[in-house]
Amino acid sequence: MRNLLNFLARFNNLIIFLILEGIALYLVTTRNTYHNSRALNVFNYMTHGIETRINNASSYLSLRDINVRLATENVALKNRLDEKVIAMNSLFSSVTDTIYSQQYTHTSAEVINNSTNRQKNFFTLNKGTYQGIKVGMAVVDGFGVAGVIVGSNNNYSVAMSVLNLDFKLSARIKSNGYFGSLNWDGRDYRRAILNEIPQHVMVNIGDTIETTGYSAIFPEGIMIGIVDDFEKVGGDFYKISVLLTTDFKKLHFADVIGNLKKKEQLQIESQFQ
Repeated sequence: MRNLLNFLARFNNLIIFLILEGIALYLVTTRNTYHNSRALNVFNYMTHGIETRINNASSYLSLRDINVRLATENVALKNRLDEKVIAMNSLFSSVTDTIYSQQYTHTSAEVINNSTNRQKNFFTLNKGTYQGIKVGMAVVDGFGVAGVIVGSNNNYSVAMSVLNLDFKLSARIKSNGYFGSLNWDGRDYRRAILNEIPQHVMVNIGDTIETTGYSAIFPEGIMIGIVDDFEKVGGDFYKISVLLTTDFKKLHFADVIGNLKKKEQLQIESQFQ
């Protein structure tokens, strides 16, 4: 109470001025049509500006939930698309292509830990075996290949990143179909190296590099990157620099892909290796 009295005593002139000013404004705006309309316009302009800023802030804060919802819807659509492809192929079983008849499941997940500055990089997902994630599943994001699941427990999984010296992937040049082995050389986090492409093949800057589907892990035709440089190595093959379309420093949401026929494919292949 004493502090309140001291405050009133100290600022009594200002308080009286503000009260009188408020009364004056009230009288002017309520008893004069012109001033009333002007005051309403100013008030509406101020409230509109405040509401706009509040709405913008709310929209920004809800972006995380929107991204999660979109990722979930995207995965659901991919699963439905795969089901329809299988149904269509089943009508023409006599000419079914084994690549296109593979069944894939899609599960969205969030990247909760990630590294890009080591020679062997990994990232962690917030889903595990309870959500159907298993070792050996492919991981992609909205732009291209991201990695492969190498460990999973009940609610978390760890994936080997493309940015890992041990990561290897069968990849091809989309324009001509020639394939080779893609790996990371440990240097630039935005680039990987495509080897084993013969020198008689036409290679151009900007060519699209995609998955072949030969590994039974990644489906065919998933984007990996584009050719941004190449050179001849020895007398037989190119060394092709591939600019990765996935930015691993921005990796946040991922799509984990499981091949339901992977075990069957590997089992038959193992008999002839």
